[in-house]
Amino acid sequence: MLKDIQSSEIPNIAIAAIQEFNENQIPEWYIYFINYSRLNLSGVLISSKGWGEIDGKEKETSVLRHFLDQVEAMSFRKVEAIQTDVFCLFNQYWMSGYANDYMIDYKFIFEPNSIDVDKLEMVSLINQKGIILYAEN
Repeated sequence: MLKDIQSSEIPNIAIAAIQEFNENQIPEWYIYFINYSRLNLSGVLISSKGWGEIDGKEKETSVLRHFLDQVEAMSFRKVEAIQTDVFCLFNQYWMSGYANDYMIDYKFIFEPNSIDVDKLEMVSLINQKGIILYAEN
């Protein structure tokens, strides 16, 4: 049955950790899914989890799942908040969905301590600073 599933690689898909400031000017971090492609995506499922070591002990976060019905071409969607105390872990975002009736599937992993204010860069489309990971084909 797996051989019957048509899949395609869609370039220009990304995940970004964006630092925002709340009404009290306290920094908060959010994960965004970015569709830089010219294709509308549908049925996008993003699962997130973290794992690694904190204070010498193995830690693993809960798996969270988010469903995005549509992600238009050249657009972005906020996925979830991320707490700074898990930045020292591997943080994985696995997305799957459909583009032109083809299934797409990508895994993005923020390495431990890669989400850092000293590494911020401008993330186009969102027009805010963050840490961005692009899909690899």
